[in-house]
Amino acid sequence: MKDEIKGKAEEIKGKVTGDRSEELKGKAHQAEDKTRRAVRDIRDDVKEGADKAKEEHDREREAETVRERRSW
Repeated sequence: MKDEIKGKAEEIKGKVTGDRSEELKGKAHQAEDKTRRAVRDIRDDVKEGADKAKEEHDREREAETVRERRSW
């Protein structure tokens, strides 16, 4: 979020001063921040999915163990 705000400030500064390179640098900072947040969101979603799959696997394995004990 910090880079997005910094980038927006650079972009506005570039527009006000007419410095196209400063404006583009600001836009690049904003895009970088958005990309970083998107990657973090994807990583969190994958981790959450993996955790759910592991919990389900553990529950199934426990259920199998209980069935094996009862068959004696």
